[in-house]
Amino acid sequence: MSAIPGIFQPEVESRPRERLVALQLERLRATLAHARSNADYRRRLGPAEPGDLRSLDDWSRLPFLTKDELRDAYPFGLTCAPRESIVRVQMSSGTTGNPILNAYTREDITQWSEVMARCYTAAGARAGDVVQITPSFGLFTGGFGFHYGAEHLGLTTIPIGAGRTGLQLKLMEDLGTTVLVGIATYPLRILEVAGEEGFDLGRLRLRVAILGAEMWSDDLRRRIEEGLRLTAYDIIGMTETGGPGLGIECAARAGIHVWEDHYYCEVVDPAGGAPRPDGEEGELVVSTLTRHALPLIRYRTHDLTRVVSRGRCDCGRTHLRLDRLRGRTDDMVIFRGVNFYPRQIESLILRQRKAGHEYQIALDRRPGGSDRMTLLIEAGPGFAQDGLAQLRRDLKETLNLSPEVTVLEEGELPRPAGKAVRVVDRRQGG
Repeated sequence: MSAIPGIFQPEVESRPRERLVALQLERLRATLAHARSNADYRRRLGPAEPGDLRSLDDWSRLPFLTKDELRDAYPFGLTCAPRESIVRVQMSSGTTGNPILNAYTREDITQWSEVMARCYTAAGARAGDVVQITPSFGLFTGGFGFHYGAEHLGLTTIPIGAGRTGLQLKLMEDLGTTVLVGIATYPLRILEVAGEEGFDLGRLRLRVAILGAEMWSDDLRRRIEEGLRLTAYDIIGMTETGGPGLGIECAARAGIHVWEDHYYCEVVDPAGGAPRPDGEEGELVVSTLTRHALPLIRYRTHDLTRVVSRGRCDCGRTHLRLDRLRGRTDDMVIFRGVNFYPRQIESLILRQRKAGHEYQIALDRRPGGSDRMTLLIEAGPGFAQDGLAQLRRDLKETLNLSPEVTVLEEGELPRPAGKAVRVVDRRQGG
């Protein structure tokens, strides 16, 4: 284990637990009062007033906020700041209906910069580092969040954005990039292009990768770390909460630190909404404590996780630690009565020698009404029949799945510019 890196704001990030809880309660009351300034928000909250919050437990009496409600509020229905104070809008593109729009005041941009600077520091970024920002810049929050945090910390920033992987490699070498940030699967594309172009990755100075926006397994992390010879950290956040920066792993690798002076997190039963005890998996619910334009009160994220610890971490931070996100309630696939998440299949594939990192799960319905699953994977010449047989055994024994497996040559599956498409469900009503 490498040395534990420093802390960006030690007086806040290492605050004693009792003082942190008191601050959260104070800010939850302020958030509720602020949200009630919006008539639509006030109607959905009902009679709840800040004075009703005597402890953190009272927060769970408030109604949940859902993704559909945010879509229905498009564009500014739940915005709680005057229109003239909004300096930025970011947007999450939905596959159906209205997108989710998040507005930002200057204070919101400052808050975003601060939590991202904490994230960089937790991952070991330091003075003199060169950060290459590979998420897209635009309505997607990723590029801007990483940019704000790097500049706030005083790091050299290369805002190249998405794609142009050959140029990405050239700049990494020529400009001495030490910190790579991006969506979780993009380093795999970097490894592919380096192989195609005969690029010597040993010439790079990469030390740290900060990756998010997709569910990614420990097996995928190992492949990235070995291929690029760096340490990869998982960062979480979403457009609704203001972008990346909700939390990140530290070098102790003992869970994702959530910045509890800015966000209040609950883990609930995905079905009934009741609180789950620490250590038990459930759906992550997030409330923002310092967002001005769009405060969130008990927002259901659909992300699955569990509370790892509320105690002091070896790194010195006292903020809540969550497990890495395990999947999404709306990403769960049901096939012939078996429930599974794509990430579970990813892990089984990556454990096979010579198996590629790209895969796709195709679901179809036969004319007779029965469902069919085809697993498309890529593999190198050494994969052979032994690897295929072992993968089929693992799928059956671990997940009780027996899909048709089609082995493709490396490079045959499409490489989208954004997030990887892991499931194609063509079943009627699927």
